[in-house]
Amino acid sequence: MSAAADLTGRVAVVTGAGRSLGRAYALALASAGAAVVVNDMDADSANATVADIVAAGGRATAVIAPVGPSETAQRLVDTAISEFGRIDAMICNAGVLRDKVLWKMSDDDFDLVVSTHLRGSFTCGRAAAIAMKEQGEGGRIVLIGSPAGQYGSFGQTNYASVKAGLVAMARTWSLELARAGITANAVVPTALTPMTATIPMYTDVYETYQAGEEIPHEFRHDHALGTPEDVAALIVWLASAASNEVTGQAIGIGGDKLALFAHPHEEAVAYCRGGWDPDGIDETWRDTFAASAQRSGPPTLD
Repeated sequence: MSAAADLTGRVAVVTGAGRSLGRAYALALASAGAAVVVNDMDADSANATVADIVAAGGRATAVIAPVGPSETAQRLVDTAISEFGRIDAMICNAGVLRDKVLWKMSDDDFDLVVSTHLRGSFTCGRAAAIAMKEQGEGGRIVLIGSPAGQYGSFGQTNYASVKAGLVAMARTWSLELARAGITANAVVPTALTPMTATIPMYTDVYETYQAGEEIPHEFRHDHALGTPEDVAALIVWLASAASNEVTGQAIGIGGDKLALFAHPHEEAVAYCRGGWDPDGIDETWRDTFAASAQRSGPPTLD
């Protein structure tokens, strides 16, 4: 295998790996030669992923626990080391949805999504970083973002917020962990999954995909919607030696599309000596900034 697809001797942890994208990540990592710690809250789905990896000649073990608590994160890292001797990659994929518009979203709806996605990635990333630094051979941390975090998403205050936060987290860790040779990147996946099936414009194509039909080119190309396996290729590459110099990036993948997201930057700038008053701001907005204002929502809504 090429360096971009050879994970022989490496050990990866994948959270939320019982179904859908997480399962595809775990299977692809194992197929590339990595031993995999499969995490999920659902024992049946986690054990099924492990069984499929082992049946294909790979190595895997399951840890059944919800991410978020520090104890779960430490257990995942300890399991990787006790079962397979080391840890080389932490893929923070686990997540939940509690979609509601702002005025209907409860504290519990918000807190659960934050705890699972943001706190779960923080505790898992921290535990992995400590172990990787002790190993002294570098490592990989991959956080999973979303187009919702890049563009905003109606009815997803909680989800969009944490996904945006995960990209900032990866960029921060890329600075903090560089001297240890540990990279940190965010993947922004798009794929046909049970979640995208709830979007009316994708329901039919998801059902035909589940029935075994090919995904039409327009969805793979224009909407960047393919299979979970399409996304898994990026996870494998980011876990490989070929991506040694890649860190602090937000990389989108789905269907036929691969995209590198820009870091936030100043779209327009103006100066007023001595500072600004409301009238000056209003004039500058109308004359200069308004033409550069950024719209919310994903490009597919255009």
